[in-house]
Amino acid sequence: MNAVSALLTPQTAATAAFVMVIGLTIVGALIAVGARNIFHNVLGLCVSLFGVAGIFLFLNSPFVALMEILIYIGAICIAICFAIMLSEPMYLPPPPRNKVKVLGAAIGAAGIFVFLGLLLKKTQWTAAPERSTDWSVTTIGHYFLTNYALIFELVSLLLLVAMIGAIVTARGGRSKP
Repeated sequence: MNAVSALLTPQTAATAAFVMVIGLTIVGALIAVGARNIFHNVLGLCVSLFGVAGIFLFLNSPFVALMEILIYIGAICIAICFAIMLSEPMYLPPPPRNKVKVLGAAIGAAGIFVFLGLLLKKTQWTAAPERSTDWSVTTIGHYFLTNYALIFELVSLLLLVAMIGAIVTARGGRSKP
């Protein structure tokens, strides 16, 4: 019994868990790169990103790990799955582009680019160590609900617009034969 307890130390358990997380990340990455089915590629990406979240947990960064799961696995991988399922087959000819819409999109993108460039130029940047040393989940949550409430709500609005766009695209994406 003494030999078993000597093998099951906390350090040994932590090392075994770390090796399992690294293995999960590598296996998921190999599936993401090597599978022939595009849906399997996305599922491999999900597994690999879940392993990366586990690495963030080992780095004592639970907030980044949860955001990794929430944003990358919960949103981006699922959005890729929806894009795969809702896209038109490759053998169909693409519809003609509306030149007015393309020009409007180019003007809008150029306007946003100019706005962000001016914003970057006029912002007084402070080095991270001078801003704060406490980046716990509690502090980040406090910042989201006080100093950065407007930005937090704008991101929520952006996600809402993206979901409505996905619904509109899914509803009219495939024409009935």
